[in-house]
Amino acid sequence: MRLRGIRRSRNIEDRRRSGGGRRRGSRAGGIGLTGLLLVLAVGYFTGIDVTPLLNGGSAPAQSSRPMSAADERAAEFTSRVLATTEDVWTEIFERQVGQAYRPPQLVLFQGVTQSPCGGASGATGPFYCPADGKAYLDTRFFVTLSRQLGAAGDFAAAYVIAHEVAHHVQNELGILGQVDQARRQVSQAQANALTVRLELQADCLSGIWARSVEGLMERGDLEEALNAARMIGDDHLQRQAGRVPRPHTFTHGTSQQRADWFRRGYDSGLIADCDTFGAGRL
Repeated sequence: MRLRGIRRSRNIEDRRRSGGGRRRGSRAGGIGLTGLLLVLAVGYFTGIDVTPLLNGGSAPAQSSRPMSAADERAAEFTSRVLATTEDVWTEIFERQVGQAYRPPQLVLFQGVTQSPCGGASGATGPFYCPADGKAYLDTRFFVTLSRQLGAAGDFAAAYVIAHEVAHHVQNELGILGQVDQARRQVSQAQANALTVRLELQADCLSGIWARSVEGLMERGDLEEALNAARMIGDDHLQRQAGRVPRPHTFTHGTSQQRADWFRRGYDSGLIADCDTFGAGRL
């Protein structure tokens, strides 16, 4: 991905040197009922442990550590990719939605940090917290993505960032709140199925972003993103863990579904074509 000359986003909150996992009191009482429901929703959506927030606990302390050259390159890369999402979604919201786009902040951390959605660590992977409208990313996840998950390449890493921003797009459109309300009225298996549709829609929206930055793409970049989508499909991950895939437990979709919906967004460029909730077949 050609990012030379692309501006750096100003919506970066860098906690990597600040000990982001320091103790904090519970904030559940201060965010109100709506915020509390969003906190609970993000636990369902991402698997993040929200208990520290609800019980007034905290994540483990994080010690300050020096930043390596690789750490700094990852942060700069993330900032520039985030800037492309800001430009893309500002233009698309104006043209397709008819409203202004409010970009998210992206929190960079290492090891552990806290959010209104609970404690997070590098092990949780990147996530979006609707309670504060921020995306959270331990940049060392890019190493995990490449070495452990088999999704190498800079555009695979860019896809991960674009996917979390896509969840913010869903939040801006009111979709996250609607899905949360629907989830709380159905069985666990049905709730998982709704979450799959949410994640596949985020993949489709990520494809729209990729189409919009096509001029920055290099040969092989599209396949890197599609491969990343396949590598983090529920069926593939369950097989990698030595398990037989159990569709009723899926929360993100199969490898084929994730790649297909990313491709749909890339081919179309239209938010309306990312309606996974209206699709009879995924």
